[in-house]
Amino acid sequence: MTHAQPGPGTSPAAALLARGPLDDLHAHLDAELPGAARAWLDQALAEAAAHPGAHGPVAVWELRFAEAGRRCGTAYADAARVLILRAARADPAALGRVYSQGTAAERRAVLHALPHLVPGPDALPLVEDALRTNDTRLLAAAVGPYAARHLDPHGWRHAVLKCLFTGVPVEAVAGLGERARGDAQLARMLADHAAERSAAGRPVPEDLRRVLALTDRAPSSTPHSPDAPHGKES
Repeated sequence: MTHAQPGPGTSPAAALLARGPLDDLHAHLDAELPGAARAWLDQALAEAAAHPGAHGPVAVWELRFAEAGRRCGTAYADAARVLILRAARADPAALGRVYSQGTAAERRAVLHALPHLVPGPDALPLVEDALRTNDTRLLAAAVGPYAARHLDPHGWRHAVLKCLFTGVPVEAVAGLGERARGDAQLARMLADHAAERSAAGRPVPEDLRRVLALTDRAPSSTPHSPDAPHGKES
Protein backbone atom coordinates (compact mmCIF):
# COMPACT_ATOMS: atom_id res chain seq x y z
CA MET A 1 0.00 0.00 0.00
CA THR A 2 1.17 3.52 -0.77
CA HIS A 3 0.89 5.98 2.11
CA ALA A 4 0.85 9.75 1.94
CA GLN A 5 3.86 10.89 3.95
CA PRO A 6 4.32 14.66 4.24
CA GLY A 7 7.40 15.83 6.02
CA PRO A 8 7.46 16.42 9.77
CA GLY A 9 5.25 19.29 10.85
CA THR A 10 3.88 19.94 7.36
CA SER A 11 0.52 18.18 7.63
CA PRO A 12 -2.52 20.29 8.53
CA ALA A 13 -3.76 17.20 10.37
CA ALA A 14 -1.26 17.98 13.13
CA ALA A 15 -2.84 21.38 13.75
CA LEU A 16 -6.36 19.93 13.80
CA LEU A 17 -5.62 17.07 16.20
CA ALA A 18 -6.40 18.76 19.50
CA ARG A 19 -7.43 22.27 18.50
CA GLY A 20 -9.73 21.85 15.50
CA PRO A 21 -13.16 20.23 15.07
CA LEU A 22 -12.92 16.49 14.52
CA ASP A 23 -15.25 16.73 11.55
CA ASP A 24 -12.66 18.96 9.88
CA LEU A 25 -9.97 16.43 10.75
CA HIS A 26 -12.03 13.64 9.21
CA ALA A 27 -12.59 15.69 6.04
CA HIS A 28 -8.86 16.38 5.82
CA LEU A 29 -8.02 12.67 6.01
CA ASP A 30 -10.68 11.88 3.41
CA ALA A 31 -8.96 14.30 1.07
CA GLU A 32 -5.39 13.25 1.80
CA LEU A 33 -5.34 9.49 2.38
CA PRO A 34 -4.80 7.13 -0.55
CA GLY A 35 -7.84 5.05 -1.50
CA ALA A 36 -6.93 1.85 0.34
CA ALA A 37 -6.07 3.73 3.56
CA ARG A 38 -9.26 5.77 3.32
CA ALA A 39 -11.35 2.61 2.86
CA TRP A 40 -9.64 1.00 5.86
CA LEU A 41 -10.33 4.02 8.03
CA ASP A 42 -13.99 4.18 6.98
CA GLN A 43 -14.40 0.52 7.92
CA ALA A 44 -12.54 0.99 11.22
CA LEU A 45 -14.78 3.94 12.15
CA ALA A 46 -17.93 2.01 11.23
CA GLU A 47 -16.82 -0.96 13.34
CA ALA A 48 -15.97 1.29 16.29
CA ALA A 49 -19.36 3.01 16.12
CA ALA A 50 -21.24 -0.29 15.82
CA HIS A 51 -19.27 -2.15 18.52
CA PRO A 52 -17.84 0.34 21.01
CA GLY A 53 -17.66 -2.18 23.84
CA ALA A 54 -15.43 -5.23 24.14
CA HIS A 55 -16.60 -8.41 22.45
CA GLY A 56 -13.94 -10.79 23.67
CA PRO A 57 -10.61 -9.99 25.34
CA VAL A 58 -10.08 -6.86 23.22
CA ALA A 59 -12.61 -4.63 21.46
CA VAL A 60 -12.34 -4.59 17.67
CA TRP A 61 -11.79 -0.85 17.70
CA GLU A 62 -8.75 -1.29 19.95
CA LEU A 63 -7.20 -3.57 17.34
CA ARG A 64 -7.89 -0.99 14.63
CA PHE A 65 -6.45 1.73 16.88
CA ALA A 66 -3.20 -0.24 17.10
CA GLU A 67 -3.13 -0.86 13.32
CA ALA A 68 -3.57 2.77 12.30
CA GLY A 69 0.12 3.51 11.84
CA ARG A 70 0.58 0.62 9.44
CA ARG A 71 -2.67 1.27 7.59
CA CYS A 72 -2.68 5.06 7.30
CA GLY A 73 1.02 5.87 7.57
CA THR A 74 2.80 7.54 10.45
CA ALA A 75 1.94 11.04 9.23
CA TYR A 76 -1.78 10.39 9.72
CA ALA A 77 -1.80 7.75 12.44
CA ASP A 78 -2.48 10.17 15.31
CA ALA A 79 -5.44 11.68 13.47
CA ALA A 80 -6.87 8.29 12.50
CA ARG A 81 -6.55 7.07 16.07
CA VAL A 82 -8.32 10.13 17.49
CA LEU A 83 -11.21 9.56 15.07
CA ILE A 84 -11.41 5.89 16.08
CA LEU A 85 -11.56 6.88 19.75
CA ARG A 86 -14.41 9.26 19.00
CA ALA A 87 -16.30 6.67 16.98
CA ALA A 88 -15.92 4.17 19.82
CA ARG A 89 -17.19 6.78 22.31
CA ALA A 90 -14.19 5.99 24.48
CA ASP A 91 -14.75 7.08 28.07
CA PRO A 92 -11.99 7.84 30.60
CA ALA A 93 -11.76 4.19 31.62
CA ALA A 94 -11.29 3.03 28.02
CA LEU A 95 -8.84 5.84 27.31
CA GLY A 96 -6.84 4.90 30.39
CA ARG A 97 -6.71 1.26 29.31
CA VAL A 98 -5.56 2.08 25.79
CA TYR A 99 -3.02 4.56 27.12
CA SER A 100 -1.55 2.18 29.68
CA GLN A 101 -1.24 -0.66 27.17
CA GLY A 102 -0.16 1.44 24.20
CA THR A 103 3.06 2.40 22.50
CA ALA A 104 4.33 5.97 22.76
CA ALA A 105 2.57 6.80 19.49
CA GLU A 106 -0.71 5.33 20.75
CA ARG A 107 -0.40 7.22 24.03
CA ARG A 108 0.16 10.43 22.11
CA ALA A 109 -3.08 9.91 20.20
CA VAL A 110 -4.99 9.37 23.45
CA LEU A 111 -3.64 12.67 24.77
CA HIS A 112 -4.69 14.45 21.59
CA ALA A 113 -8.19 13.00 21.98
CA LEU A 114 -8.76 14.18 25.55
CA PRO A 115 -10.11 17.68 24.84
CA HIS A 116 -12.58 16.16 22.37
CA LEU A 117 -13.80 13.28 24.53
CA VAL A 118 -13.45 14.16 28.22
CA PRO A 119 -15.27 17.28 29.43
CA GLY A 120 -13.99 17.18 33.01
CA PRO A 121 -10.71 16.48 34.82
CA ASP A 122 -11.17 12.68 34.96
CA ALA A 123 -8.31 12.00 32.55
CA LEU A 124 -5.73 14.22 34.27
CA PRO A 125 -3.75 11.17 35.49
CA LEU A 126 -2.88 10.45 31.84
CA VAL A 127 -1.57 13.99 31.35
CA GLU A 128 0.40 13.78 34.57
CA ASP A 129 1.92 10.47 33.52
CA ALA A 130 3.00 11.91 30.17
CA LEU A 131 4.55 14.91 31.89
CA ARG A 132 6.82 12.58 33.86
CA THR A 133 8.43 11.31 30.65
CA ASN A 134 11.19 12.84 28.54
CA ASP A 135 9.53 11.90 25.23
CA THR A 136 9.21 15.32 23.60
CA ARG A 137 6.35 14.36 21.27
CA LEU A 138 4.42 12.93 24.21
CA LEU A 139 5.10 16.05 26.24
CA ALA A 140 3.92 18.28 23.41
CA ALA A 141 0.64 16.34 23.24
CA ALA A 142 0.25 16.48 27.02
CA VAL A 143 0.33 20.29 27.19
CA GLY A 144 -2.55 20.75 24.77
CA PRO A 145 -6.01 22.22 25.45
CA TYR A 146 -6.98 19.55 27.99
CA ALA A 147 -4.06 20.48 30.25
CA ALA A 148 -4.79 24.17 29.75
CA ARG A 149 -8.32 23.62 31.04
CA HIS A 150 -7.73 21.22 33.87
CA LEU A 151 -4.19 21.25 35.26
CA ASP A 152 -3.98 23.19 38.50
CA PRO A 153 -1.56 26.14 38.64
CA HIS A 154 1.21 24.11 40.31
CA GLY A 155 1.03 21.31 37.75
CA TRP A 156 0.70 23.69 34.83
CA ARG A 157 3.73 25.75 35.85
CA HIS A 158 5.84 22.64 36.15
CA ALA A 159 4.59 21.47 32.74
CA VAL A 160 5.84 24.74 31.22
CA LEU A 161 9.21 24.26 32.91
CA LYS A 162 9.36 20.65 31.70
CA CYS A 163 8.92 21.91 28.14
CA LEU A 164 11.79 24.36 28.65
CA PHE A 165 14.01 21.65 30.18
CA THR A 166 13.40 19.20 27.33
CA GLY A 167 13.32 21.60 24.39
CA VAL A 168 9.62 21.27 23.58
CA PRO A 169 8.69 24.56 21.86
CA VAL A 170 6.40 26.60 24.08
CA GLU A 171 4.10 27.05 21.08
CA ALA A 172 2.88 23.57 22.00
CA VAL A 173 1.51 24.84 25.32
CA ALA A 174 -2.17 25.59 24.78
CA GLY A 175 -3.43 28.72 26.49
CA LEU A 176 0.09 29.85 27.31
CA GLY A 177 -0.48 33.59 27.03
CA GLU A 178 -3.73 33.43 28.95
CA ARG A 179 -2.49 31.34 31.85
CA ALA A 180 0.98 32.91 32.12
CA ARG A 181 -0.36 36.46 32.17
CA GLY A 182 0.37 38.09 35.52
CA ASP A 183 1.54 34.81 37.10
CA ALA A 184 4.14 36.00 39.61
CA GLN A 185 4.92 32.49 40.84
CA LEU A 186 5.70 31.30 37.31
CA ALA A 187 7.85 34.41 36.81
CA ARG A 188 9.89 33.55 39.92
CA MET A 189 10.36 29.96 38.78
CA LEU A 190 11.50 31.08 35.34
CA ALA A 191 13.86 33.71 36.75
CA ASP A 192 15.41 31.10 39.07
CA HIS A 193 15.90 28.70 36.17
CA ALA A 194 17.45 31.44 34.02
CA ALA A 195 19.81 32.39 36.87
CA GLU A 196 20.90 28.76 37.31
CA ARG A 197 21.66 28.44 33.61
CA SER A 198 23.59 31.70 33.53
CA ALA A 199 25.60 30.71 36.62
CA ALA A 200 26.52 27.45 34.92
CA GLY A 201 27.63 29.28 31.78
CA ARG A 202 24.70 27.95 29.75
CA PRO A 203 22.56 30.07 27.44
CA VAL A 204 19.05 31.06 28.48
CA PRO A 205 16.58 29.71 25.90
CA GLU A 206 14.63 32.28 23.93
CA ASP A 207 11.44 30.43 24.83
CA LEU A 208 12.14 31.08 28.51
CA ARG A 209 12.52 34.79 27.83
CA ARG A 210 9.30 34.72 25.87
CA VAL A 211 7.28 33.12 28.67
CA LEU A 212 8.87 35.39 31.26
CA ALA A 213 7.75 38.38 29.20
CA LEU A 214 4.20 36.99 29.15
CA THR A 215 4.11 36.90 32.95
CA ASP A 216 4.71 40.67 33.07
CA ARG A 217 1.33 41.40 31.53
CA ALA A 218 -1.60 42.44 33.69
CA PRO A 219 -3.77 39.56 34.95
CA SER A 220 -6.67 38.62 32.72
CA SER A 221 -10.27 38.85 33.90
CA THR A 222 -11.23 35.78 31.84
CA PRO A 223 -12.11 32.44 33.50
CA HIS A 224 -8.68 31.09 32.58
CA SER A 225 -6.60 33.49 34.67
CA PRO A 226 -3.85 31.52 36.41
CA ASP A 227 -5.44 30.87 39.78
CA ALA A 228 -9.17 31.37 39.25
CA PRO A 229 -10.69 28.02 38.18
CA HIS A 230 -7.71 25.76 38.71
CA GLY A 231 -7.23 25.99 42.45
CA LYS A 232 -4.51 27.59 44.53
CA GLU A 233 -0.86 26.71 44.57
CA SER A 234 -0.14 24.12 47.23
